[in-house]
Amino acid sequence: MTVTRFAPSPTGYIHVGNLRTALFNFLIARKAGGLFILRLDDTDPARSTQEYADAIQQDLEWLGLQWDRLEKQSDRLDRYTAAADDLRAMGRFYECFETPTELDLKRKKQLNMGKPPVYDRAALDLSEAEKEKLRAERGPGHWRFKLDHERIEWTDGILGDLSIDAASVSDPVLIRADGQFLYTLASVCDDIDFGITDVVRGSDHVTNTATQIQIIKALGAAPPAFAHHSLLTGPQGEALSKRLGTLSLRDLRAQGIEPMALLSHMARLGSNQPFEMASSIDDLVAGFDLSTFGAAPTKFDVANLGPLTARYLSSLPFDAAREDVLALGVPADKAQAFWTVVRDNIDTRADMADWWALFQNGASALVAEEDREMIETALSLLGDPPYDADTWGSWTAAVKDATGRKGKGLFMPLRKAVTGRERGPDMGDVMPLLQVKPRL
Repeated sequence: MTVTRFAPSPTGYIHVGNLRTALFNFLIARKAGGLFILRLDDTDPARSTQEYADAIQQDLEWLGLQWDRLEKQSDRLDRYTAAADDLRAMGRFYECFETPTELDLKRKKQLNMGKPPVYDRAALDLSEAEKEKLRAERGPGHWRFKLDHERIEWTDGILGDLSIDAASVSDPVLIRADGQFLYTLASVCDDIDFGITDVVRGSDHVTNTATQIQIIKALGAAPPAFAHHSLLTGPQGEALSKRLGTLSLRDLRAQGIEPMALLSHMARLGSNQPFEMASSIDDLVAGFDLSTFGAAPTKFDVANLGPLTARYLSSLPFDAAREDVLALGVPADKAQAFWTVVRDNIDTRADMADWWALFQNGASALVAEEDREMIETALSLLGDPPYDADTWGSWTAAVKDATGRKGKGLFMPLRKAVTGRERGPDMGDVMPLLQVKPRL
């Protein structure tokens, strides 16, 4: 069975970069009829909060990305301890005592010598007496996994065949000096225990994947299939990382962006498939193909989401908007007609309120001075509501006869007088929704 996971840290809100990872893993699981696990990587007690954990779940629910299981790394610390003990027993785990400053100096020295800044394994040469002395002076050390210096190879689901020389990579730190388990060890244990078969994540994790493959094998398991999607950039190719805080899903939701518009965009962004607006999660699943995505950085422009939301809304059937329409106070017998009229003329659902206010209370007439006399005459020829589908045609005909106006010189001033807008729905559809007679 295909089993995937989305593993955010509850240290902040989900942003569009996180969403891409969540969506790909969700779609792979659903397409295969498998399981999608939400795993909260909350081993950092100082930064992880329940507020963010709740927010992550709320944002995924808003999008319709429902998980099959929820797991928390904070519930599994004993498992990580046991795995660390196993690695020690194998001779694959060793304690180091360098300070961050000392490590930085080592890296700089290596770079100055033209060498890769890889940890030199100096701690392996320490005697037990030297370790005891360092513990007394500095406290407990941090623990590194001892990589086998060989090539680590796998076929990536997006990047193709990859090969990394483990000698070019520092032995990864798996436990900090304060005892906190780091992502690499915890993730490996979880992927093994939860039977994860497929992992899709950002291309900035490629080196992590190489080390994790070795750790997984050391613990006696087979690695999942890995794929690394390209990273998002801004519309001009600029780094997006500094802006991600303003691109949280909750911010986009507050702006009125529709979940399906966002998901449709992200499900094709960076692939060689043309954009297609999905109407449901099932549509997204059916059209998803991981092999169509490339390695090149992918440009993302948040400005595209507004027009896509408007496009999605314009195709939305009344049943999908019924609750929002009725919540405005639109009478049930006019609700469907109201939605049919406004859906092509709103950018977000929130814009419906302005249209209903216009229909219910009338608009501030937009009248040019040269049209004022004609509008006064026109309004005198219009009775009180209710109006019907024939009202606009009969009214404009009467105004034409009375004033001699015709064409754009007739219809545009009347539209602006009735709606206070230069553009909008067909006026024949607008008139039956008016609750009050237009006025200057």
